[in-house]
Amino acid sequence: MKRNHQACQLSGSRLGLPMALMVVSLMLTSCGKAYYGTWEALGVHKRDIMVDRVENARDDQEEAKEQFASALEQFSALFEFDGGELEAKYKALKSELDESEKRAAAVTSRISSVESVSAALFGEWETELEQYTNASLRSASEKQLKETRKKYDQMIAAMHRAEGKMQPVLSAFRDQVLFLKHNLNARAIASIEGTAGELETDVAQLIAEMQTSIDEADAFIEQMGVGE
Repeated sequence: MKRNHQACQLSGSRLGLPMALMVVSLMLTSCGKAYYGTWEALGVHKRDIMVDRVENARDDQEEAKEQFASALEQFSALFEFDGGELEAKYKALKSELDESEKRAAAVTSRISSVESVSAALFGEWETELEQYTNASLRSASEKQLKETRKKYDQMIAAMHRAEGKMQPVLSAFRDQVLFLKHNLNARAIASIEGTAGELETDVAQLIAEMQTSIDEADAFIEQMGVGE
């Protein structure tokens, strides 16, 4: 399911900074409760929302993985040029960098959204364990909670590992693009060719980490079994 929602709007205030921060914190908490409460009233629970967000995070990682591979391909194309093509190749590489940065930002945002709903879900689950009067059912639910949280921890750790490898690769691409911006000549291309192997290795490692994260997301979704 793909659902968009409007974020709660925070109005301006003349309160001092400490008080303002407290008010903002309370309002954000209230907004979260209202958001989940609205969906639950419609029959959509935190579990469903969590799976939806994990699916979105997985899809964004897949797109980011493909984009980084495309950027590397464009970078490698720099070393196969014919004089007058340099300006066009620089622009193409700059475009790939811009798109890679957008994809990376989208992945980071998706991970945050997954963490937000997971905190709400697991917190609610923990609280509701105390509501059982049947010890057997409580034990079964507690076991399921532990298993779900363990699988979630594996998945979110994999997501963060992949996320952590994006920035070093982006930094390397930025350096190359910035250097070429002011040095569009054969000598400049030759000077950065030596970095191609290292960048290729970094991108390969990133892609591998992202695939691991995608696989973990698929396994988590399967375990949650929402909609089955």
